[in-house]
Amino acid sequence: MAELRLVVGLGNPGSEYAETRHNLGFKVIEALENVLGIEVKQRKFNARIGEGLHEGAKVILMKPWQFMNRSGQSVAAAVGFYKLDLAHLMVVVDDRALEPGVIRIRAKGSAGGHNGLADIIAKLGSAEFPRCRVGIGQCSGAEAVGYVLGRPAPDERPLLNDAILKARDAVLHWLRFGLEKTMNEFNRVQEQ
Repeated sequence: MAELRLVVGLGNPGSEYAETRHNLGFKVIEALENVLGIEVKQRKFNARIGEGLHEGAKVILMKPWQFMNRSGQSVAAAVGFYKLDLAHLMVVVDDRALEPGVIRIRAKGSAGGHNGLADIIAKLGSAEFPRCRVGIGQCSGAEAVGYVLGRPAPDERPLLNDAILKARDAVLHWLRFGLEKTMNEFNRVQEQ
């Protein structure tokens, strides 16, 4: 049986959120859909999922279809259903600690103030899973909600579009070569 990999992109459902900074995880899943030929439309685990094969592995793409701070319910349900090793889970998430256009691949870590990631960690009972952090730039804590739920400025869009493609490529690299090689390849490239 082919090894299973689950790629989860975080966002908020609904057209009013579609173009916000907080929905970059969904955008990366959409970019992966195009490359992998997987349609994310099946309803399962309170999410939208699609399944396919890539590099000999079964790949499931997932968009939790509830608000960001409840993303963990969908992820935990899928992990439990598929009896997935957390090393085979990749969560794609927007990150205010990184500049727009920058991505970072991490093997594990804290939620870093991200409510969606915090809920996944809480529901899984572990922070020991890979994630792809996509930079959206910094703002003060008091402005965080308006900032992440806001639409990017015109000068940010090219950087964020570039980051979506970098994140897509990083996930594809992870599917093929594993986490260590992907971190070496994608984190090294962006060091200043």
